Amino acid sequence: MIEALRPVSSIISKCEKAQLKFAEGTSHHTRFKNMIKAMYISKLLITDEISKIG
Repeated sequence: MIEALRPVSSIISKCEKAQLKFAEGTSHHTRFKNMIKAMYISKLLITDEISKIG
């Protein structure tokens, strides 16, 4: 489970960096915003599972 955190964090970082290239309100900016939100939720769920196990 812990191994899953690294790629999720990487995706968050890359999406946040890419999002800066687009103006707020554009479809690309919104798409990255939604992906970032989903990845933070994924990270939270993974972290919760890790804390239950350990």
